[in-house]
Amino acid sequence: MYQRKTSDLRVEDFDYALPDELIAQHPLEDRDASRLMVLDPVVETIEHRTFRDIVRYLNAGDVLVFNNSKVLPARLYGKKEDTGANVELLLTKRLGPYEWEAMAKPAKRLREGHVVIFPSNHGLEGSGTDVLGQAVVAGVEEDGIRRLRFTLSGSMEEFLYEIGQMPLPPYIHEPLREADRYQTVYAKDEGSVAAPTAGLHFTESLLDSLREKGVDLQFVTLHVGIGTFRPVTVDRVEDHHMHSETYYVDPTVADAVNRAKREGRRVIAVGTTALRTLESAGQSGEVHPGHGDTDIFIYPGYQFQVIDALITNFHLPKSTLIMLVSALMGTEFTKRVYEAAVRERYRFFSFGDAMFITRKGQSE
Repeated sequence: MYQRKTSDLRVEDFDYALPDELIAQHPLEDRDASRLMVLDPVVETIEHRTFRDIVRYLNAGDVLVFNNSKVLPARLYGKKEDTGANVELLLTKRLGPYEWEAMAKPAKRLREGHVVIFPSNHGLEGSGTDVLGQAVVAGVEEDGIRRLRFTLSGSMEEFLYEIGQMPLPPYIHEPLREADRYQTVYAKDEGSVAAPTAGLHFTESLLDSLREKGVDLQFVTLHVGIGTFRPVTVDRVEDHHMHSETYYVDPTVADAVNRAKREGRRVIAVGTTALRTLESAGQSGEVHPGHGDTDIFIYPGYQFQVIDALITNFHLPKSTLIMLVSALMGTEFTKRVYEAAVRERYRFFSFGDAMFITRKGQSE
């Protein structure tokens, strides 16, 4: 059971004013050239650095934990077989080799038993093109979610890489110039519908510098799912329900983290997904290896069991992620940090700049 304090927090408490021009529409040419805000919530200090300076703030013996999930080109455009109407699908959770949950648009067009076909022209206007595959609606879920069963001539991965598109967040309006820039350099296990974006700042050279310094680099997997695309629609924070996501912790990673905790060395998460994985697997105070599903929701009052610090980007107003950050460094300091980021013209969200946050004491 996740540790949580009852509170009267309102979603409005996590709002802030953000000029549209500060929402990064594309990544910088050099991944590690982003800006880095270094934050110590205990003494409430703010430093302004460049991301490659992160090496200065990490120590030999620190365990740095990354999420190695790889983004699938999970946005599909097809047509209803019976009417030819255009349908957009965003695959959000894999249920089997050829079965997925998906967000459908417009969802009302897809009822159980309906079939979506995928022409070789990616579902654009036109006829006479080859059909590369089809999906039948096997179930209708809440909030526009449909359970789909695909029939393909090859593997699901081959199909997605042939006609799928990268599922960029809705606040990015410019086309992605290079598809690999929405992947981390260490991405390995396919299954996410959004990138674990804190990791986008790391280069192979930067990772080598950290290894040379004696930082222990470890990798977990959490496949980012539908929660990334869902706004918080309730008024009270406690009333929000997180969608479940699948994670995996290798035994060697669990051993490395648990040993560091016993020896008083820091465990630092790269991104909120790595943090949520560690906290989900470590609710007993010790990280347990293996597979699991987590709907852990972290907001102020949560008692952290595993992590000591976090590297993350700047998050959307009123999102579950800014609530998580507030749990780390306190709501009032978080407001000051975001005000400073706007004032200093930091770049926000997926392709934006980063923060390095040490954890505020749990006595609050």
